[in-house]
This record gives sequence, structure tokens and C-alpha cells, in this order.
Amino acid sequence: MGLINVFFSCCECGKVVEVKVGFHCDECIKKILKAIKKIEVQLLYNVEKQLNKVIVTGNVTTEEEIKVLQRIGKNATPWEDVLQPQPNC
Repeated sequence: MGLINVFFSCCECGKVVEVKVGFHCDECIKKILKAIKKIEVQLLYNVEKQLNKVIVTGNVTTEEEIKVLQRIGKNATPWEDVLQPQPNC
């Protein structure tokens, strides 16, 4: 199961929020999807298992998505923080 797409019928598109989330099995993904479904304003969500990445498109903020995932015990980091290079020591 690499990529999960779930589409909601809505006429407006929102912004895309991407976060890195720690998960390792299909049960983890099920918990994540169940939690994300509770965000009433999202339009579409994807889980990219190989990247541990959750993408939500809709009228949602990064903070809202992270908060929902933290409620189920998942650590989440904004994807743009993951991509920033680390300074050399």
C-alpha cells in the first residue's frame, strides 16, 4: 500500500499541508486516516508510506493537522522542516 487517495466532493480547493509522521504498519495508517477524517474542512488526503508523509488539501493549517495527529500519539513535523539542510558540525 504505497499511496492512498480519498476524494471528497466539494467545489472549492484549499491549500496543501504536508507533514512527516512516524508510522510503520497498515494499522498506523488506519489510525492516521481515521483521525484526519475528523478534520471537517479537508477535501482530500494522501498518505505516502515510503516517505512517512501525510498530505491534506483543504482549508486546514499545518498546526491543525499536527494537533490531530498528536492526539493519536503520532509525532508530526512540517514537511518543509524535514527538507531544510542541517548545519555541519
